[in-house]
Amino acid sequence: MNRRDFLASLCLCCLGGAADALPFRKDAGANWMNSCKTGMPENLRHHSLVQEAWSGLAPEQVWDVHTHLLGDGASGSGCWISPKMQSIFYPQQFLQRKFFENGGCVDGNKANGDGGLDDAYIARLAHLMDEFPPGAGAMLFAFDHTYAEAGSKDLSRAAFHVPNTHALAIARRFPSRFRAVASIHPYRVDAVAELKRTVANGAVAIKWLPSAMGIDPSSPRCDDFYETLAKLQIPLITHAGQERAVKGAHRQHFGNPLKLRRALDHGVRLVVAHCASMGEDRDIDHGANGKYVESFALFARLMADHRYDKNLFADISAMPQINRVPYLVKIIEKPEWHSRLLNGSDYPLPGIIPLFSVDLFTEKGWLSKKDAVVLKQIREYNPLLFDFVLKRSVQVNGKRLSNGIFETARFFKRIEA
Repeated sequence: MNRRDFLASLCLCCLGGAADALPFRKDAGANWMNSCKTGMPENLRHHSLVQEAWSGLAPEQVWDVHTHLLGDGASGSGCWISPKMQSIFYPQQFLQRKFFENGGCVDGNKANGDGGLDDAYIARLAHLMDEFPPGAGAMLFAFDHTYAEAGSKDLSRAAFHVPNTHALAIARRFPSRFRAVASIHPYRVDAVAELKRTVANGAVAIKWLPSAMGIDPSSPRCDDFYETLAKLQIPLITHAGQERAVKGAHRQHFGNPLKLRRALDHGVRLVVAHCASMGEDRDIDHGANGKYVESFALFARLMADHRYDKNLFADISAMPQINRVPYLVKIIEKPEWHSRLLNGSDYPLPGIIPLFSVDLFTEKGWLSKKDAVVLKQIREYNPLLFDFVLKRSVQVNGKRLSNGIFETARFFKRIEA
């Protein structure tokens, strides 16, 4: 094993935590690291598999609803990365950052020009989107600070920060390709005012990562924020289930899907990221000491509650990831859910090569070996397109993900009007 492969293996072991490593594997012939190639060959870009993936879809309706931003603030954006993620003395967080950077084809150890990671990251992302048909785009996530219960910033527990102003500025710069999703911690004194401000400036949704940001979705502290979201008809995209990619406040129990009932009961249009497809949470419907069950099962309980038929949704971002594949299969085999699902990539995760295995899909008979060869080639150039074509190609017992899952723009139509 050479030095590059050794470092990659070490990073992967640390990515999910020292005691709970994230499952990974390397496909036959694949590299450990993202090759970051540019300029996809025309014969690959217009391959029949890619054309089939777009069949039946209106590109202007195809918007990736789960795309992360990353930056170091060198451009004056206000982006910030925790010192812990930049120090080898915190190896798990340091190596997580290195993998995120490789997934996004930026290098925090190099100058990347005057704009640093900020500009390098968005330049790469814009290049990837330019290989999609005109009209298709992505929704870019800001990421608020971690806050303490009292409403003050808690930088000691924060992982990184992407200001709303940065996401909004990129959306204005690339209006045909990007929309901004703001991130606002509900414990902030100015939370409602910031919500109104960002919506007025073009934000199409709000993003939370409760376990990392220190947000208890069931807290009364959120009520004013929920009420305003419902009035403005602004969707809340929030993670549920176990979180391994971002440590932050490390309050895993804040990711319990059942804690989201408070938002739903306020009438908030809620999008559960990844369908809560990882980890276990307490079944608090049976008391504070209820037994631990799969987070996905608790999410499914919410989906089955007809009170929430009109305002509970979920995205399928990261679900082709190795440890989430069993739940992707369950989603495919639940066509009754498909009208409430939205496609997202969780970029830059599709660029973290060993977290996804094309070979796994062929071994299970869900993808032909011929298509697998093409998908591996696509991934070398464009992980975003890879994620899209893979999801469009997978077939389980004759069932596929429905077209409507990928035509997401209409879900945010109120903002576009």
